[in-house]
Amino acid sequence: MTKFRPCIDLHDGQVKQIVGGTLTDTGVGPTENFVSDREPSWFAELYRKNNLTGGHVIQLGAGNSDAAREAISIWPGGLQIGGGINIHNAAEWLEAGASHVIVTSWLFDEGGTFLENRLRELASEIGRENIVVDLSCRRVATEKDTAWTVAMNRWQTLTNLDITHATLEALAEWCGEYLIHAADVEGLCQGIDADLVQHLGEWAGIPMTYAGGVADMEDLRLVQEKSGGNLDVTVGSALDIFGGKGVTFDQLLEWNQRTPEIL
Repeated sequence: MTKFRPCIDLHDGQVKQIVGGTLTDTGVGPTENFVSDREPSWFAELYRKNNLTGGHVIQLGAGNSDAAREAISIWPGGLQIGGGINIHNAAEWLEAGASHVIVTSWLFDEGGTFLENRLRELASEIGRENIVVDLSCRRVATEKDTAWTVAMNRWQTLTNLDITHATLEALAEWCGEYLIHAADVEGLCQGIDADLVQHLGEWAGIPMTYAGGVADMEDLRLVQEKSGGNLDVTVGSALDIFGGKGVTFDQLLEWNQRTPEIL
């Protein structure tokens, strides 16, 4: 059954909601939908009070480690941490209170080639059950069908790793969960990538969380329907606590408390 999972996205030490495709290393800054005047700890405490587990804290670039540590210290064991995670700092983040580490770019070389041995080494170091592999992706054109390719470096660099059922099956041996942002619709509040949600839901081997494009409660129902309840979902820019107008936090709490009979 699809559940709502919370998030805290950090950029320059502040809680923000950003249009996913606008994060770059050069030029003008990203397009910001929302910049909070509240500290990360406020959001972490809100999630803790409502026993919302499985959420993620994402560090979007440098300068966010203090803010991230503040958040996970408030809700130890309740939040995952991502952004700049590698084999050298993963254990440290777990010791600081993160429930899992989320790893992305470190699993690839500079050209975007997947380095499976790194994931194996990380699993050996901290245990596969503590690892979330971020397979955030972009749509790519193919002659035969729709396809999605994992993107790294703040979703700017396409890798050589496509999101196929074979890929999901293979990597699941070395991690406990997947996090998948649909980068093309992230932050736009114009609807989810329903094709990607269905593609992921048809596999459903380990827990997965989808993020990207949720505009209203109908999109949560669509994730439930298209994935067969096999995907959890994150809501960002549409959510009222992030300045959005499409979904309220109370609605999401009610959603998580529903029973299968009322789906």
